[in-house]
Amino acid sequence: MQNDNTFLGTERIGKLLFRLALPAVTAQLVNMLYNLVDRIYIGHIPETGSLALTGVGVCMPLIMLISAFAALVSMGAAPRASIRMGEGDYAGAERILGNSFTLLLLVSLVLTPIFTLLREPLLLAFGATENTIQYASDYMNIYALGTIFVQLALGLNAFITAQGYAKISMFTVLIGAVSNIVLDPLFIFTFDMGVAGAALATILSQAISAAWVLSFLFGKHTTLRLKAENMRLHAKLILPCIALGLSPFIMQATESVLNICFNTSLRTYGGDLAVGAMTILSSVMQFAMLPLQGLTQGAQPIVSYNFGARNCSRVREGFRMLLKCCVAYSSVLWLAVMLFPQLFAGMFTPDPVLIEYTVWALRIYMAVSLIFGVQIACQQTFVAIGNAKTSLFLACLRKLILLIPLIYILPEIFADQAMAVYLAEPVADFIAVSVTALLFAKQFKQALNRLETQAQH
Repeated sequence: MQNDNTFLGTERIGKLLFRLALPAVTAQLVNMLYNLVDRIYIGHIPETGSLALTGVGVCMPLIMLISAFAALVSMGAAPRASIRMGEGDYAGAERILGNSFTLLLLVSLVLTPIFTLLREPLLLAFGATENTIQYASDYMNIYALGTIFVQLALGLNAFITAQGYAKISMFTVLIGAVSNIVLDPLFIFTFDMGVAGAALATILSQAISAAWVLSFLFGKHTTLRLKAENMRLHAKLILPCIALGLSPFIMQATESVLNICFNTSLRTYGGDLAVGAMTILSSVMQFAMLPLQGLTQGAQPIVSYNFGARNCSRVREGFRMLLKCCVAYSSVLWLAVMLFPQLFAGMFTPDPVLIEYTVWALRIYMAVSLIFGVQIACQQTFVAIGNAKTSLFLACLRKLILLIPLIYILPEIFADQAMAVYLAEPVADFIAVSVTALLFAKQFKQALNRLETQAQH
């Protein structure tokens, strides 16, 4: 076994975090750029561009759900594989990789017929109308057939990151994004396939990314290699991985439900203008959170590997460095939003009425984003050290336990009901961050104390 990822346990933490996080942040930003370009192409389809764009937008909750299942497998299994590597159990880490590969294939076999056969009822449930259902259905019909490529590309790429090969992981995203940008105009306009062409370009690009990932994990340059003898599923091996993956799964899968709750309430209390503002707010939040996601992806292999190696000082230092970076970024973001909200709003619309409305809504919606870095750093460190129960509770706490009920409770309390809906976000964030920090202070210390005790025996 070529144990060439021991640098995770020896290299200076600050340098290592920068080395692993920079490609992850770059990949996140490139992926966002690709999504914007993809929508621009679809929006410029002659005569039907606007309806086509709306139809593809309706598909997003289903696309996010497919991605969430990849996270269910990979985001729980990859940290556990890193921990095994830190323990020196590379064979065990490879068994986790092999089992995850099989489970991703099984997930694809289940999801593909479900999203193919039930696509129209699901799309109608998520807001498709008689004007947009045909475009949404055409897109989803082809996209669903590429579910296996999405699962393998997203799911297995996490294992490349977990080994510390951040640049290889970044290339997975870059290859898919560039391929899609090239193939989109070819299928949409040259072959006159419209929305179906956009979907075909997307799944072919995912297939290219999946081929890249598989060629690396079956090849000679990886520390953990995919092997046939590790692909038979073992419940004792894979179930703890799924338990840990439930946290990122819930965070992704509930995003579409959250959008529905916000939009239906805002349509009632503020009309189309309030809904339009919410679209901008969620877009700003999504784009702004990408660097934080990249930072946590870079930190995960460091914390997990050293936790497995029972190197408490490096685990502690890795978390502190992650916390400092996340809090520094979220503080700068908060200050920028508070001082220049019209700049953020103007990125998404030229409408002066919508900009004016969005400015005050954005200040309310992101009022406590100053401390959101604490939430991200603590919650993702729970995942990195394999604490499934607490990470699952925290994933449920912010959205399911706090945010969704507050969307409906606060308008009953405040006179300005539309404002109250936006206020649900900072109230939920403040409570969630407070609970997360208290739990982390106690449980992280306990976990490191147990680790030190084990290291002494």
